[in-house]
Amino acid sequence: MLKSLTGKSNIDQHAVRIADAVYPQLFAPELEFNAPARGMWNIVHTCMLIPETHQIFICAQGCLRGVILTAGEMNAMHRMSFVAIREHELFDGSLEESAIEGVTAILNKMEKLPRAVAVFFSCVQLFAGCDLKAVIKELSARFPAVDFFECLMHPTMRKSALTPDAFMRKQMYGALKAKPVQKRSIAIIGNDRATAESSELILMLKQNGFVVRDITYCRNYDEYLELGSCEYFLCYHTVAQAGCKVLSDRLQRRMIYLPLSYSFEEIKSNYQLLSDTLGLDLPDLTGLQSVAEAELQQTCKYLNNMPVAIDYTATLRNLSLARLLLTHGFNVKRVYSDVVIGEEAADFEFLQTHYPDLMIYPTVHPAMRFAVQKPGSGDEFLCIGQKAACFTGSRHLVNIVSGGGWYGFDGIRQLCAAMRQAKDEFSDTEELIQLKGWGCASCL
Repeated sequence: MLKSLTGKSNIDQHAVRIADAVYPQLFAPELEFNAPARGMWNIVHTCMLIPETHQIFICAQGCLRGVILTAGEMNAMHRMSFVAIREHELFDGSLEESAIEGVTAILNKMEKLPRAVAVFFSCVQLFAGCDLKAVIKELSARFPAVDFFECLMHPTMRKSALTPDAFMRKQMYGALKAKPVQKRSIAIIGNDRATAESSELILMLKQNGFVVRDITYCRNYDEYLELGSCEYFLCYHTVAQAGCKVLSDRLQRRMIYLPLSYSFEEIKSNYQLLSDTLGLDLPDLTGLQSVAEAELQQTCKYLNNMPVAIDYTATLRNLSLARLLLTHGFNVKRVYSDVVIGEEAADFEFLQTHYPDLMIYPTVHPAMRFAVQKPGSGDEFLCIGQKAACFTGSRHLVNIVSGGGWYGFDGIRQLCAAMRQAKDEFSDTEELIQLKGWGCASCL
């Protein structure tokens, strides 16, 4: 039954005490609102990490608008082309031919062929049963010097199997081939920004003579291909886990998964696993924890009970972060998140038991379009994440996305420093949250 969504409503009525929340779907799925906080990366941003690669999107013109704007905002239009699907192609059996000939026409007009082409197919081609592998096979035969890999833009299917984000983080390594193994080398898989050099993770590896590779370090396609020479593949983002597993299995390399966490015990467990697997010297974890504890105590005192709001765009481990801060005396009042990922199950149960009044707010509920606040109207909050700033109206913003490249005890230290800075300074949130793809060049 249709119901009116006009007129402002009490936004708090759509929030829920964590004690009353149900795992893992915190809110019933329905029509969705996309908040004007644009810092999250999408499939275009992620694929742009592969140097000397051209993207070709094959989809309806309405869908093309968004991806073209992303490329434009990145000042990267020269790295994108498109083939528009016409309605008759859905019925006359010409989808494959149209895709092949469209991509061929684009490549034939180029002065120099790209090293690789990411061919993005869309929802309607999947609905119509288009043979995507046949398209890629024929294109590979026509252009043997080019690496083609199949990508999907399928938001209608994002609630089943891999999300578009996770699928892209798998496919972006699809062109890698097994190369002679370089001993004592490791590739960090699935990140869209480099891990901080000050992290214990990076220091442990480099101080023990490991070569560390990452797609974010790659300056050209040959350096990208060198990822295939690494002895180990490591990932720590949950959205990268599936892709890292596929790559490790395909190239027959050892995979190490060290999930991003804000739990001292999980951080220590991660470093112990890394040490045991690679035979590394383990740093003084007790000392590192003590430093992080001191930073938390200093920051909690500095904030002086200032209410804190966290959202899932800052880190998918938002409940882990909330648990860390709450157990160290911080006044965490709100978490903006729609679901609980599997790695957060224990944190969810802990918070339900020990902090039952923590409020969980949706981000995509249609009524949340009325929750967007004028910047400066909610400056009593310190916000970790752009959506939290958007919905509270606070200009005290820790502006990070997907963990910000901060990992381990050092990551907690850096977060604390950023929180103290955010308390002292106003961010131009109205400007910041409209920039698409945190850390990317933008022409806005």
